[in-house]
Amino acid sequence: MTTFDEREQAFEAKYAHDEEMQFKARARRNKLAGLWAAELLGKTGADAEAYALEIVKADLEEAGDVDVVARLMKDLSNHVDEATIRSKLADLMAEAKAQILSEG
Repeated sequence: MTTFDEREQAFEAKYAHDEEMQFKARARRNKLAGLWAAELLGKTGADAEAYALEIVKADLEEAGDVDVVARLMKDLSNHVDEATIRSKLADLMAEAKAQILSEG
């Protein structure tokens, strides 16, 4: 195997790792967002966990944050605006990444 081939494999492995970490961070962020929204809706315990799982599943409908924002807007329309939701998602992404890094 040539140095070029080894380098190519290293780049491919890094890309795959980065994509996996990004997926995990998005899923973690969505769970945290679901728990945040559940608290605003007055849900606790198992109901809050179930709601958070619904938000995680909502992210699988469309690419990007459109589906998660739409679901949270629908559920939280009487509590917060879209800008607040988007800001919270950005904050929670940083938190999710920090949590994943501290675990691994």
